[in-house]
Amino acid sequence: MSIDDYIRENSLKPRDCLYHTNRSAKNARGEFTGKIRVLATKDNVARVEYKCPECGHEEYVEQQWKRPFYVKCSKCGFKISVPKMRQEFKKEMKK
Repeated sequence: MSIDDYIRENSLKPRDCLYHTNRSAKNARGEFTGKIRVLATKDNVARVEYKCPECGHEEYVEQQWKRPFYVKCSKCGFKISVPKMRQEFKKEMKK
């Protein structure tokens, strides 16, 4: 299953979602080599598609939605986080 399939099957509209993002993910060296897509619905379940920036493993998982949000790669254990956009922007500006 994928997020697109879930949206299609349940006829989701933007008002039915708490959060939706599609971002690049950094590896341990700070390079953007992975990606993560998160769709959190009003039932507080986050549906996540990711490609691990460390090992390249791709997977779809569902877990409880809460902030700060992160997912661990089931293959290598690398923590892929989804920081708030404003915090991420401020961190980049400091560099």
